[in-house]
Parts: sequence; structure tokens; C-alpha cells
Amino acid sequence: MIVDLDHLNLRTVRLQEMIDWYGAVLGMEPGPRPDFPFAGAWLYAGERALVHLVEVAEEAPAAPPGGLRLEHGAFRGRGFAAFVEKLTNRGERMRISRVPGFPVVQVNVWDPDGNHLHIDFDEAEVPPHLI
Repeated sequence: MIVDLDHLNLRTVRLQEMIDWYGAVLGMEPGPRPDFPFAGAWLYAGERALVHLVEVAEEAPAAPPGGLRLEHGAFRGRGFAAFVEKLTNRGERMRISRVPGFPVVQVNVWDPDGNHLHIDFDEAEVPPHLI
């Protein structure tokens, strides 16, 4: 039985750029990682390594439009206003949307490799004019 999401594993040709983006935008910090025979980084939110980056020499071919691939990853967040302000100040692409029938507001963002992520916030902390 599944009880939790452990981590996302992302392959990248932009290892340092991805480490920097996940740190600056999502507040994740590099931390302990096993001594694998390939380059990479584990990025932590608190005590959990939620994003595992694996450096590769070249990009994999893109999936065709509508093709099978992971569409997005999602995280739970707190501090909606500060997060949106940070994204705005950085000039980051974002889209804010409400989850129909649930008290959740999503802030959709895309990392340097174009991976779609959304950070979910409790609707109670979101000013009504923003949703």
C-alpha cells in the first residue's frame, strides 16, 4: 500500500543550474547523497531528499506532444504570498489555479529543464483576488 511520495528523480544536463533553481525558488538545499558512480545531487526540504538530480551527458529526445511522460510533480507549500512575490521578483513563469471542489490553490512553475511542478497551498491563506 502506498502511503507517501518519497522523491522525484530528474535527469539533467544542467546540474548546477537545476541545483541553483531548486534552492532559489523552492528553498531546497543539497545534502547527503550516496556515493553513486555518476554525478548528481539530492535536494532536501528539511530532513527529506525530495528531488534527486542525475547528471547526464545529453538530453533525451523530447516526448511528442501528447506523448506518454510524467506530466508534473507536486509539493505542499506554506507562505503563498511570499512564494508568489519571490516568483514575481525573479521573473519566473507561473500560473495560479484553483482545484475545483477542493480548498487548494496551485502555483504552477517550470524548472530550467521545463519540468512542470505545482506547489499546493491551502485556500485559506490565499487572498481571494488572486484566485
